[in-house]
Formats: sequence, structure tokens, C-alpha cells
Amino acid sequence: MAPRRDDEAMNEPSLLPPCDVLIAGAGIAGLTLATALKVTLPELAVVVCDPAREARQRSGRAYAISAGPRRMLGALGIWPRLAAQAQPIHEMIVTDSATGDPVRPVLLNFAGELEPGEPFAHMVSSDALIAALVLACRDLDVAFRAAAVISMRPVSSRLELGFDSGLRQQTRLLVAADGARSPLREKAGITVVGWPYGQSGLVATVRHARDHGGRAEEHFLPGGPFATLPLCDDHGRGILSSIVWTERTPEAQRLMALGAEDFMLELERRFGHRLGAIELIDKPQCFPLSLQVARQFVGRRLALIGDAAHLIHPIAGQGLNLGLRDVAALAELLAGQARLGLDLGAPDLLQRYQRARRFDCLAMAAMTDQLNRLFSNDFGPLRLLRDFGLNLVDGMPGLKGFFIQEAAGIQQPHAKLLRGEPI
Repeated sequence: MAPRRDDEAMNEPSLLPPCDVLIAGAGIAGLTLATALKVTLPELAVVVCDPAREARQRSGRAYAISAGPRRMLGALGIWPRLAAQAQPIHEMIVTDSATGDPVRPVLLNFAGELEPGEPFAHMVSSDALIAALVLACRDLDVAFRAAAVISMRPVSSRLELGFDSGLRQQTRLLVAADGARSPLREKAGITVVGWPYGQSGLVATVRHARDHGGRAEEHFLPGGPFATLPLCDDHGRGILSSIVWTERTPEAQRLMALGAEDFMLELERRFGHRLGAIELIDKPQCFPLSLQVARQFVGRRLALIGDAAHLIHPIAGQGLNLGLRDVAALAELLAGQARLGLDLGAPDLLQRYQRARRFDCLAMAAMTDQLNRLFSNDFGPLRLLRDFGLNLVDGMPGLKGFFIQEAAGIQQPHAKLLRGEPI
């Protein structure tokens, strides 16, 4: 039997018109990449597919967006849609204490700006960010499809994808933005390295009596860090905070099983009384924590971004920012390739993307892993040593400025968008 030609295949009813880039996953990383590609190259045919997009429930989560990713969102026209709902972080303090300690001395204080008038980070609701990205994608004619990719095979200079709907489509490049358990990563035979932490993260939003003043706090407790991150309410008041509470998994499970009053007592012990009385405004959620990095960030006409490529401990609040740095690098490389009329799924382009991102991701994974191991214990001599180290860093403004620059990501390769520049 003669092999099927591409033009014959495209006449089949189940085969959709081809696209240039298909992004699997309508989370923050996938939607930001779709926006970046269409803002930069409106002529590109970009498709976002996610079987759960329409059914996605309100998450109640919030993220700290570093200055670099915020600049990218500004360059893409997303930030003006979010600015009124975003809470600047003007100060970040770090303490190291036991749960019952009556006084929590400040050991490290990050206060200041990346540039004059530019806070080093903002807190943004996940739901607000996704809503703004969806509206931008619709305005830019990004195609959405409520379907899952269940198969992929090379066809000439494309990849042919099969969807669970029975339809098929060919694309130059497939981007896996489908989360930490990425089915596409598994289908491509890409393995991961990592380990569970034996810890879980509890996430919730609280209302408090007094204004937080844009101050974030991270208390290093024996079971793991307890972070309070400032949010603003619908009227712009600083009376909300997002809680990211890390505990050893058995203790986290015990806490989640408590009644409302007992849970609040445990929360108040850790939150403290600086902001007055507190109340929960949504139901706490609990997530197991682990380290996971893909052994490769690319495959045949395939690129991994976000949690599909890497999953790190939330101790430094950099997980989402790391994924947005993936987006910035991949979008810049694809824009350059498209302007030269070259193949968007070419192996050399994908290898450049992997080189641009792999070291940064491994370095951040190693740093957060070691920080968690260093601080998630109550061993006396080690506690004295780490407190000395924090005080030492606190007295070195140049070093603190370096950490802020690194968190912003503006010095990364292919970081024009992170500097707010067009690509």
C-alpha cells in the first residue's frame, strides 16, 4: 500500500486545519505563552487545548509575581487588566522561631524596589490572572479547544496529534503546559528526577482587622515555613492575606481534619496578633510537596514549560515565576525563528530553549531544596548557625539587591520580555 500523503490526510473529515503552535494546558504558563506569541506574531496560528478549562473551579490561590514576570505581563498588555487587583509587596521579613515563641525577632528584611517606583513583587489572585489571560487570548484570536491530546506521531515536518474527541490536528510545535503530572511528558518518554518532601502545603485566604501595609512575612518553623502574603480586597484595602503553611504531612492531615474553631486556634498560633483578629474567607486546601525536574525539557517537536518541566518547594515563592521565565525564553526564541521563516519545531531551536532554561531551573530547585532542609527542623546548633547567616545577609545591602535581581530573572538568557522589552 502506498504511504498516505499529507495533502490526502488533510482532506479527511477528522483532520482539522494545521496550526503553528499547539499549547496543551490552559493554566497561567500556557495562556501567557499563547498571549506572547500572538502579541508578537499575530499571523501565527496558535491553539490552546485543555479538557478541563471550562469546568475549572475558582482556586482561591494567589501568587507572588516577581518584577521580571510583571514587566512581561505589562509588555503583553495583561498588567493593566490586573493592576487594580494587585497588591505590591513593599517589604519581606524572615524570622526563625518555634511555634510557641512569644517573640519573633526579624532576622532578614528585604525592603525596597527593583527600580525607583517599582516594587520587587506583587501578589495577584490566580483566578484574576487567568481571567485576564483568557480575555487577552480571545481578543488575539487564540483558538481554544476543550480536548485532551491522547496521541502524537511525526508526519513529515509536523506532529500529528489525536484528541479524545476523535479529531486530529497537525502542528509545527507542541508545548506541554499540562502540569506536574504531564501526560504529554510521559507520552514522549521523558522521565523526571526528584523526591517527595514528606510535607504538605496548606493554602488559605484570611481577613484581618488591621492593614498589612504591603508587608509579607515568612516564619521558619520546625515543620516548615509559614508565610503570610499581602492581598488587597475589592476596594483596594490591605486587609487580606494569603497563607502558605507548610507542615509535615501527618500534621497537615491532622490540621485539615479539625473542626473550624480548632483549626482557627492552630492558625492564630502561627499567624500571631500583629494584624488583629483574623477570619478565614475560604476553605483551606492542602497539597503534597515534592521536588521534580524533567531530565529533558524538549522532545521531538515538543517543549515543556511550567510545572510540566519543574516543580520546586514553595519556600521562596518562585514556582510560578520560574514557569513564566520558561515562557519568556521560548516566546523569544520562537519569534526569532518565525521571522527568519524557519521551522518552529526544529531540533536546534528546542536545544537552545533547553540550554536557556535548564541551568536556571536546576539552580532554583537546588536552592529551595537546601533552604527547606536547613530550616525545616529544630536542631539547636543548626538553628544558631542559620540565624547567624540570616543576620549576616541582612547587613549586606548589595547581596540582598543581588537576590532581588535574581528573583526578577531579568539577567536570564532570552529575557527581553522580563525586562519589559518587545521581542
